Amino acid sequence: MSDTLESHPIITYALLERTMYEAMRLAATRLPPDVETALRTALDEEEQPLARRHLEVTLENTRLAAEGRGLLCGDTGFPLFFVEAGPEVRIEGGFGALWPAARAAVRRATDESLLRPTMVDPLTRHNPGDNIGAHMPRVDLRFVEGGAGRLDARSLSIVAAPKGGGSEIFGTFYRMLYPADGRSGILKFVLDSIQRGSYAGKICPPAVVGVGIGGTADLCMHLAKRAAVLRPIGSHHPNPDVGDMEGALLEASRSLGIGPLGACGRNAVLAVHVETAVTHTAALPVAVNAQCCVARRWKAVVHGGGGVEYTGEPGS
Repeated sequence: MSDTLESHPIITYALLERTMYEAMRLAATRLPPDVETALRTALDEEEQPLARRHLEVTLENTRLAAEGRGLLCGDTGFPLFFVEAGPEVRIEGGFGALWPAARAAVRRATDESLLRPTMVDPLTRHNPGDNIGAHMPRVDLRFVEGGAGRLDARSLSIVAAPKGGGSEIFGTFYRMLYPADGRSGILKFVLDSIQRGSYAGKICPPAVVGVGIGGTADLCMHLAKRAAVLRPIGSHHPNPDVGDMEGALLEASRSLGIGPLGACGRNAVLAVHVETAVTHTAALPVAVNAQCCVARRWKAVVHGGGGVEYTGEPGS
């Protein structure tokens, strides 16, 4: 008997909502393992007492959060979900169910004080108190091929990322460079952005810095956001030229004299991740988006059979 679509298991709406809530809860209270490793490495490297103290307090706060005694950070910022679906995924109510499930999950997390109600109307500044409004929570949906070490064809990956306001407000930069500016122009713009964002600890460094190069203006910024939020710290772009740029930017950022929370030191940046897209021959758009030192994100994989696996490693 052939394997038909009708025989594939379906992901129920109740499971979807519960999983999105749990992923957001974990993201607000558990430090991802790769982030903890990077912060401890930074602590070993720093010599200035104030820089060391900032890192020690950050790590202590993460321990308390994991024990249920607070959050990783009081500013839980923007509620974001990054979703990837295998080609054979089926969801009760269709993929449109992702948005009401995300709203229900965020509303519950806010009611339980796992998220601070920070989302307001941009003009009236009205705060509904539940982080629900136009385009929030944000759900980014992609369809991917299964296998090859990625997602199973019948599985759904959900990364919850409550992105702090400081890193978003002070760590977002965009510029349309001239093609003639080339690599050196890109490096200068990104380093200037890191210096501006890290000064006085505005983006809560040490930060994960995402860089988008190419595409349209909105795609360029989207690439920078995904690079900052989704890639494991220490990962390298598969393109050698891009990977070399990541290394050069990280090394240069360590010579700025800025350390944790803006104190003197070496570790203003934990990692620099670059993503690229082809662009117009007359264009060279570059965007920077920073993620704060606790780099909150937690991943849930919903398998076609109904099982759910949670992990702090995004594997994106």
